[in-house]
Amino acid sequence: MTGAIHKDNSGAAAIEFALVFPVLIVFLLGIIDVGRLLWTQTALDRSVLAAARCAAVDTTTCGTTTGIKNYASSEAYGVTINSSAYTVTSGSTEVCVSVAMTFRLIIPWVGNTVNLSANSCYPVS
Repeated sequence: MTGAIHKDNSGAAAIEFALVFPVLIVFLLGIIDVGRLLWTQTALDRSVLAAARCAAVDTTTCGTTTGIKNYASSEAYGVTINSSAYTVTSGSTEVCVSVAMTFRLIIPWVGNTVNLSANSCYPVS
């Protein structure tokens, strides 16, 4: 018997898509989560830097510990951080502002949370 054997390939693309799609979704969620994590860390860094500078330079806006904490909280763009999360230490030569928070991931296999922190000191003029 001579002749070609005919193979039906009509479902191959659907099966390949079903195998690749979950991996693609996981990869995209990971990229989104890392972006959120980096955004949050940058917001923390920027807020403590701005608050420490404000405390050292602008005593009208940041003359008290509560004022410094409120200013730091307002400078965390895109992230809601309670002003009580900030810690202010003042010395004779510098003012330091620090913050620590727990970041919740949406990708559960890496771990549910990551601890983030930021610290900045500015010399008193």
